[in-house]
Amino acid sequence: MTQVSLPPLFLEQAVTGALDPFNKACSQALLGCDAGLVVHNLSSDMLRAAIVFAPEVTLEEAMVMLPTCGIGFQNALGALAPPEVAVHLTWDGLILINGARCGRLRVAASHQKPEAAAEWLVVGLELPLWPASDNPGETPDDTALYAEGCADVDALNLLESWVRHSLVWINRWQDEGVTPLHTEWRGLAHGVGETTNQNGHNGKFLGTDERFGMLLRSAETTHLIPLSTLLET
Repeated sequence: MTQVSLPPLFLEQAVTGALDPFNKACSQALLGCDAGLVVHNLSSDMLRAAIVFAPEVTLEEAMVMLPTCGIGFQNALGALAPPEVAVHLTWDGLILINGARCGRLRVAASHQKPEAAAEWLVVGLELPLWPASDNPGETPDDTALYAEGCADVDALNLLESWVRHSLVWINRWQDEGVTPLHTEWRGLAHGVGETTNQNGHNGKFLGTDERFGMLLRSAETTHLIPLSTLLET
């Protein structure tokens, strides 16, 4: 198996078959693995990977890793794909390529207490490379990477680039705070200004607060939906 080239202090662990790298990364984090572990499963039709973080801040602050890794993915694909390929991100982790759903980001952490320090946090990436059906017209809202003009993008290179670009934005967050992340994310965000439903609340998506919590304006009030509500158990 080809080894993944990662930045210093990052380590890789490959899994194969039906093993989910996101679940594996969470298991390794529970066992006390070092931050920077990248677990991946590359198959002919799917790229799946997960990164283990040790944020050393409160969980709600650490949740910034989700949009940070989303920005990292957009930058990574933008560097490898043709310039006409458009990548956008939804607040809850979906990835859109040329306007259609194409995979997602997911997140789990050591606990679900927003103001307590997070011992670890895992962000996972799932990206279909080929359509699940031979007739993509049956699911026009869903797509796959190689169906969107990206057939020359090597999945291994994309994985490596995702980690590197995410690290760039993590360093910017540590050095400059959340402002650069907010600026970059707003340019990629899908659905701002549109009506949506989240956590049982229906309203207009106004944007996010300083911790990337969703601001959702209903007829009666503006709801703040913390990013930590997206955590998987």
